Amino acid sequence: MNPDWHPRVLLYRLLAPIDLPLLMLSGLLVLTALAMVASASPERIGNQLLNIGVALLVMRIVAQVPPQRLMHLALPIFAGGVLLLVGVALFGDVTKGARRWLNLGFMRIQPSEMMKIAMPLMLAWYFQRHEALLRLRDYAVATLILLVPTALIARQPDLGTAILVLAAGFYVIFLAGLPWKIIVGMLGAAAAGAPLVWGMLHDYQRARIVTLLDPEKDPLGKGFHIIQSTIAIGSGGIIGKGWGQGTQAQLEFIPERHTDFIFSVFSEEFGLLGNMLLLGLYAMLIARGMMIAVNAATLFSRLLAGAITLIFFTYAFVNMGMVSGILPVVGVPLPFISYGGTALVTLFVGIGILMSIHRHRMLVQK
Repeated sequence: MNPDWHPRVLLYRLLAPIDLPLLMLSGLLVLTALAMVASASPERIGNQLLNIGVALLVMRIVAQVPPQRLMHLALPIFAGGVLLLVGVALFGDVTKGARRWLNLGFMRIQPSEMMKIAMPLMLAWYFQRHEALLRLRDYAVATLILLVPTALIARQPDLGTAILVLAAGFYVIFLAGLPWKIIVGMLGAAAAGAPLVWGMLHDYQRARIVTLLDPEKDPLGKGFHIIQSTIAIGSGGIIGKGWGQGTQAQLEFIPERHTDFIFSVFSEEFGLLGNMLLLGLYAMLIARGMMIAVNAATLFSRLLAGAITLIFFTYAFVNMGMVSGILPVVGVPLPFISYGGTALVTLFVGIGILMSIHRHRMLVQK
């Protein structure tokens, strides 16, 4: 028997680039996703299994790509993403009033999704190039790099994705050493410019903010989502009603219960204890990612790993906040849990990059 085809050798080759703690934590979240999709929308369980299979395959491929190679690909990936966003603005398909998809003839793509990874890749590459002497001008250039695609995505309009891309880029700039004085100044400028931003928002975006402040003002219209979601979360109590026993979900009072509002279904069925366990899984995933970032071999790897890890946090925080009624509804899925393929693949690309960075942590890269 050829030694290269020995089962142990094949298993080693299969698992060599895999970080088991990351795989186990993301795997537990995915198993939770299957349980929740089966409860909230059982007819979609087959599609979700396919989505998970594709995402894991992509993760396995990305985990084999060395960080040095990722750094070389950062600029062309980012430039390609921006060009696709411009293509969406000019020729994109309009669906439900939003221009987010680009029809290539044989398939439709949503370029804004790839910017969640392309943005931290690009900024980490930029700061790696200027590592020897970072000046205020470098942070200004990085901010400009960040704002161009973010503005294109917000214009589609896709506020949820724009927030995630903006956060991904900001995390890289922050981790690269952005002075606190500048951060405080930016917050002050943002507060001062809030009235101007309010005037630039679409009607439905302003309605979401008003609804957040007073959902009872239109309980059967714009406030319906938030009211039903908070009822579901509160009715779960300490231990929940049990899997598949949530009345708000099973009677279809919760809108988008298999995607953006799946946390409401989870809370109703598993209660406060289930929420604490879920938060624990996210906390361990984030802790593992930050540990990989701290031990990374280069500035590029540290910034990229840190930004990707904090994006996982942002996904979870924004989703839980919006379904709990403390943040406006902006269409951000619960990471690894919400039904869907594109976002899940993007998240597992991030997991694959973290695995690659961890695997090559001891290598000196030039």
